[in-house]
Amino acid sequence: MADIDCHPEAQDDARFVMLIDDEPAQSRLITAIAARNGWRTLVAPDAETAIAMLGTREGMQLSAILLDQWVPGDDACELIAELKSRRPALPILMLTTSASPLLAVEAMRAGASDYLVKPVSPDRLMEALRAVTTRETPRDELAPLTEKMSASLDFDAMIGTAPQFRAALAQAAKAARGQGHVLIEGETGTGKEMLMRAMHSASPRSKEPLRLINLAGIPPGSIESVLFGHEPGSFPGAFDRQIGAFQHCDGGTLILDDIDRLTPVLQQRLGEALESGIIRPVGASYGFRVDVRLLVTSNVGLERMVEAGQFDAALAARLGSTRLHLPPLRERTGDIPSLTRHFLARIGEQPGLNHLSISESALALLAAYDWPGNVRQLQSVLFRAAVYCESNTLTADSFPQLSEILGEQGEMRLPASHEGVGIMLYTEDGNLRPLEDIEADVIRLAIGHYRGRMTEVARRLGIGRSTLYRKLSDLGIDNAA
Repeated sequence: MADIDCHPEAQDDARFVMLIDDEPAQSRLITAIAARNGWRTLVAPDAETAIAMLGTREGMQLSAILLDQWVPGDDACELIAELKSRRPALPILMLTTSASPLLAVEAMRAGASDYLVKPVSPDRLMEALRAVTTRETPRDELAPLTEKMSASLDFDAMIGTAPQFRAALAQAAKAARGQGHVLIEGETGTGKEMLMRAMHSASPRSKEPLRLINLAGIPPGSIESVLFGHEPGSFPGAFDRQIGAFQHCDGGTLILDDIDRLTPVLQQRLGEALESGIIRPVGASYGFRVDVRLLVTSNVGLERMVEAGQFDAALAARLGSTRLHLPPLRERTGDIPSLTRHFLARIGEQPGLNHLSISESALALLAAYDWPGNVRQLQSVLFRAAVYCESNTLTADSFPQLSEILGEQGEMRLPASHEGVGIMLYTEDGNLRPLEDIEADVIRLAIGHYRGRMTEVARRLGIGRSTLYRKLSDLGIDNAA
């Protein structure tokens, strides 16, 4: 029998989500997360019950469906298709332990709006639900997708020629060879995690352990144990000894994503551990020395948090001895064509997908959007478009919801008839741009396309390396790599 859970005080205006899940523990957890965010949850333990409930009074009020893949097993895509045939406008999000791109493709083609890999953080779950049920971000197009493809681990995979971006890469490459802690700041989706992995790969510790902890995805009460470990009986439910991330990474690198999420108590605890080099598990009467390099990220400026009294100044100074900032994609729109081609090449290598080209009109549309989710969102949108593409080329029609957001401004900003391959030939008033500006864009495009290999850039442009470097200097182009 189905269960309905909600906050009584929010019942009148709460939205309904159906959870198709046969695990009571996970159902209770998701129900609690949803309730804290003003959602009521209708739980169905199997596919039959879920289909029957669609026609009930509560079922008619649903805003979304969460489907655990293990309930229907191999028939998950068939169930998605069946649910969509009965309620075409109802968004469906699939929960799974598999990160298989092929499964993602099949689920989306069956009608799923998003695909979440377990364990999914509360923030990610609610972000996905909001994305598919609000009109601010039209459903089925711009919902942030879980990464479907494994990331490359070197600096060559960091595509872009914008000066601020290349300067950050140059600073990261230099810092990678050292031993100090590094703080990388930037908006969500700008590539902070990818850059940290590249830094570890290029560091003297590359053969040593690496672990990434997403602090935003861990309940605050569990973070201390995750980082430092705990002894049996140190708190209710601590039946066994747990080794913490610091001990696991002794001699290697520990990546802490969203360091700004630490509570003041844990900030002080971490600061003391870094100062002494000694880690003490929760409930332990002993401590031990470890050698761990921290690479940490923050979506907000730690300096502002320090000024507001929200972050420990000593810890911020220790973590930020090397501080990098990755610019948002809206500040490096000239990189969108090269990023797009790079992602399409990687997407084409995934099972069930084809190698696709992209039209100038589509590039114009992509360049006109401001990408609040940054590079990660661009990749997700391209992935989704590739899933549904029935030809060999993505066009502006491949991004209908993006067109809906932009209206006519997409075409007005970069008219397809006035566009080269990722290069604007005309100004907004219809006049040709100066030759020097076009030449600078061509060189930037070549540097990005050939990933900073300057000998190859010079050869493809048909000029000598000395001529290329002279042009870089004359045109004020930063070629840091």
